[in-house]
Amino acid sequence: MSTPELASSYAALILADDGVEITADKLQTLIKAANITDVEPIWTSLFAKALEGKDVKDLLSNVGSGAGGAAAPAAGGAAAGGDAAPEAKEEKKEEEAAEESDEDMGFGLFD
Repeated sequence: MSTPELASSYAALILADDGVEITADKLQTLIKAANITDVEPIWTSLFAKALEGKDVKDLLSNVGSGAGGAAAPAAGGAAAGGDAAPEAKEEKKEEEAAEESDEDMGFGLFD
């Protein structure tokens, strides 16, 4: 990451930690207060626009759930439906069977 990106990221984190709305002007003010001179206003505008209406603390707490986040609604739907859970187990068994059949033929990833 470049200095302008890091400076804008840290300034956004500071504002989010204080519960202050993240705007380009506030980001630029924090960056100037830190004596970082090589940050063009376009960076603060981009960060402010990207974070507009988002809860930064919520984004940070869900960093590791990117792939799991998509699966969570499916699992929730399966639990609510009641009958969908056995289907998921059957699909998993079919995938495992397909993987095993490839191995039986002597083909492998590193052959």
